[in-house]
Amino acid sequence: MHLADTLVIAAYMIVLVGIGIRVAGRQRTTDAYFVAGRSVPGWAAGLSLLATIITSVTFIAYPGAAYAGDWNLLVPGILFVVVILSIGPVVVPFFRHVVSMSVYEYFGKRFGPTVRMYSSFAFATGHFAKMGFVFYLLALAVAGFTGWSITFLIVGLGVITIFYTFIGGLRAVIWTDVVQGFLLWTGIVITLVLLLVSPRARPGQMFHLLAAHHKLSLGSMSFDLTRPTFWTLALYGLFFYLQKYTADQTVVQRYLAARSDRSALRGIAMGASLCLPVWTAFMLIGSLLWAFYRLSGQSLPASITRPDQIFPYYMVTQMPTGVAGLFLAALFGAAMSMLASDLNCLGLILVEDFYSHFFPRHTDAQRLRFGKVSVVLCGFLAIAVALRLSSTHGSALALYYAATAIVAGGLAGLFLLAFLSPRAGRSAAIAGITANLLFTAYATLTFDGGKMLNLHRFNYPWSDYTIGVFGNLLLLAVGLLCSAIYPAAQNLSSTHTLWGWLAERKRASLQSV
Repeated sequence: MHLADTLVIAAYMIVLVGIGIRVAGRQRTTDAYFVAGRSVPGWAAGLSLLATIITSVTFIAYPGAAYAGDWNLLVPGILFVVVILSIGPVVVPFFRHVVSMSVYEYFGKRFGPTVRMYSSFAFATGHFAKMGFVFYLLALAVAGFTGWSITFLIVGLGVITIFYTFIGGLRAVIWTDVVQGFLLWTGIVITLVLLLVSPRARPGQMFHLLAAHHKLSLGSMSFDLTRPTFWTLALYGLFFYLQKYTADQTVVQRYLAARSDRSALRGIAMGASLCLPVWTAFMLIGSLLWAFYRLSGQSLPASITRPDQIFPYYMVTQMPTGVAGLFLAALFGAAMSMLASDLNCLGLILVEDFYSHFFPRHTDAQRLRFGKVSVVLCGFLAIAVALRLSSTHGSALALYYAATAIVAGGLAGLFLLAFLSPRAGRSAAIAGITANLLFTAYATLTFDGGKMLNLHRFNYPWSDYTIGVFGNLLLLAVGLLCSAIYPAAQNLSSTHTLWGWLAERKRASLQSV
């Protein structure tokens, strides 16, 4: 690491803290702290969504996956676009009018407080796992080339993130995400230009070599659910991003923080339209790195033992002084954006879904105080999880996807049950959740030949990417069956389903005419 690179990173950290300090005085209510007073411009909400979804997993593991294989792990991102184009125009205004701050309030309205708390807990569990993996990736890839220790990276970045999230709330999170979005695109463009204009490897030669070795393929098209084929990852992506846009507090908060329904829709559409090009660009970077090191004659040092380490090594050794610092700052910022968003939303659901339930008479000032303390405690717990996971072995991206598939909690299936079935009530939801948890436990313990629990021919036979898929489908199927046998009481509000919502919108439209 050159001094100039270190100074660039330090300057970026100062900017993030400065944004938090700048907006700190506006955080006087829970509404201001957790949904930014519902006054964020749509374009800023969209860039914030981009920065929240594009984590250090993207920076490191996507190039690493493309370097080691092909582009098949881009397939879930393609389904992301399909999901948002299909459901965005309905789901975004629906949530803005049905819930106040927590997306899990919706499950409470449909199925009662027990299901609301379960869904909040399932989300929190999954996101603690995600935070640990993201910081693990960051420490693993960067520590060896900066000379900084893994502990220093995780604790240092974690403390800075906790500080500006604690004092600035969601407003600080969103505006630091905006800075991160611009920095991200700057780094991508610079990297691609450097790779494509390198005198040691011409673009034509690189793309010819990539085509000859099928490095740009999206994977096998056979319908084999035992391997990460195109169709396996497509199913995974469908349910992962369905959950992301219907039951993920970090995303729904962006809906709620926007100034209007139209502003929210424009912002979410903009953020979604930027994500797939970013994922594609990082896959392309990984493929070009593979071709570069074969055509340039340069050999990798013995310390490079994992594909996830290739891109950070290239940044430090091949990029001009200062530019490497710019990209490493973007890498750090990506991890911090994810952590900041998760901390703020975890504080929100602890306040809205638990504290307010058990202490309904407490004032808004007391709720805000509890929320801020929750942000700090969750932050230090996330740091502890990251330190524990820093010794994990295996493919970083595969570990990340497997973890999110297993601990998703069936929230996508729960949303579909609540949104599509007016007959579904508390009993149907609990039956579906129970079936999902039993199946997930069985599949998690017995997949991959039964490494944890060997049931021999009764082991889970398919890829771990499919566990979340079948778990969500099972929850929905059991819930629908139970609701057919024991339909919900008629006093449940039908406006909280798709059909009731569409009917209400139609009536409102006729009245306005």
